[in-house]
Amino acid sequence: MALLTHLLVCIFGSGSWVAINGLWVELPLLVTKLPEGWYLPSYLTIIIQLANVGPLFITLLHRFRPGYLSEVPVIYVVLALGTTACFLFAFLWEKTSVVAGVLHSTAFLVLTFFLALVDCTSSVTFLPFMARLPAQYLTSFFVGEGLSGLLPALVALAQGSGLNSCSQVTNSSITTEPPNITKASFTLGSLNITLNPDLTTSTPQLETCYIPANFSPFVFFLLLTIMMACCLTAFFGLTRLPKQWELSTEDLLVSQVTLRSFQLQEASAGSSNRDSCLSVARPEEKKTTVWPQAQLAFIYILVVFTNALTNGILPSVQTYSCMSYGSVAYHLSATLSAMANPLACLLAMCLPSRSLLWLGVITVVGTGFGAYNMAMAVLSPCPLLKGSHWGEAIIVISWVLFTGTLSYVKVMTGVLLRDLSHSALVWCGAAEQMGSAFGAILMFPLVNVLNLFKSADGSSQQCPS
Repeated sequence: MALLTHLLVCIFGSGSWVAINGLWVELPLLVTKLPEGWYLPSYLTIIIQLANVGPLFITLLHRFRPGYLSEVPVIYVVLALGTTACFLFAFLWEKTSVVAGVLHSTAFLVLTFFLALVDCTSSVTFLPFMARLPAQYLTSFFVGEGLSGLLPALVALAQGSGLNSCSQVTNSSITTEPPNITKASFTLGSLNITLNPDLTTSTPQLETCYIPANFSPFVFFLLLTIMMACCLTAFFGLTRLPKQWELSTEDLLVSQVTLRSFQLQEASAGSSNRDSCLSVARPEEKKTTVWPQAQLAFIYILVVFTNALTNGILPSVQTYSCMSYGSVAYHLSATLSAMANPLACLLAMCLPSRSLLWLGVITVVGTGFGAYNMAMAVLSPCPLLKGSHWGEAIIVISWVLFTGTLSYVKVMTGVLLRDLSHSALVWCGAAEQMGSAFGAILMFPLVNVLNLFKSADGSSQQCPS
């Protein structure tokens, strides 16, 4: 039963961000088909943050009406909504309409909002729900949350989305009256004939040719629908295992009673067994982790900062950071960095360090990789080592390590706050969304209004050698 619970928790956790992660790994294909083009990632980031109305409402309700709202019905609603939205994506993702005189993929953007509403709300409902289970199941939840990036990434790798190649084409141009060439006229019988020589020139140009994917976005979104449906089914299974929860809670209390009894016997060897039994029979005396205010603030700052980088700032410019190196670099960075998330969760199981100094160091390292990715986006369309295999390899590795290191930090901050209280996990989810919203709001005007980042066009951009 414990193994079954771990499995259900893992599948349940995979539904937390599987839909939005699926959109991100499909972007290399979508940017070539939807009218927003390279601006599409920045549109996604701002729409995802608009969906924070869901977690904001739940957080405020938790603050002013504690205990009024149960996570279980809310989770059922959001998972059913996510499954429905993924299904509609398969049929409507390509539908466009004109908004304010500009062509937009309205169906895609509207459905993205509903998927984001599901995933953002999961931050303040899934984790608090996990507080009902013993602590050992929380790691399985984070592994599942990592799988929410891994599974769509594997599907995208099999799909081969967004790959392209360059081919040289020759355009012919005709000049009807070339300079330094005079017209010749003569009369043949009753006909007047004028010779007007033409000059034809040929100009070689590079043209992007997109390689067809192994299967269409229609199939991809249907697979996302199946993943969301599995998450809904796993949650239904968890809610139908009350005896397992009660057994786990009972085992946990037995362990606490045994430890407490041993401590009391050591402290007062002369006291009677009856007094010891009475002392340990009160489960409300369970000790919880207490962090000093400064350290607790540092943990929440890490949560806000890492989510601002990973969910808002860097994703907005991933096309500019990678696409200048070619579609293969963009494809691999999007998919492999998504795979780094579950690997970071597994690493957190093997190296569950609770040292705040260690988490601070890892955050600095991950931020360094993020700074390199941002620098390459700023230098687009002529980043360092463009046209070199070394440049492609470095940008892909940098994105993978950036995602992996900061994912590890996010997992460990969640584990630390799990030891505090149910309320600490709610505020952890709120901090995650706060950081994500800050990053997206910061980057949207820089990308879409001020146009600080330049796209790479193989047919027109020339970079110094």
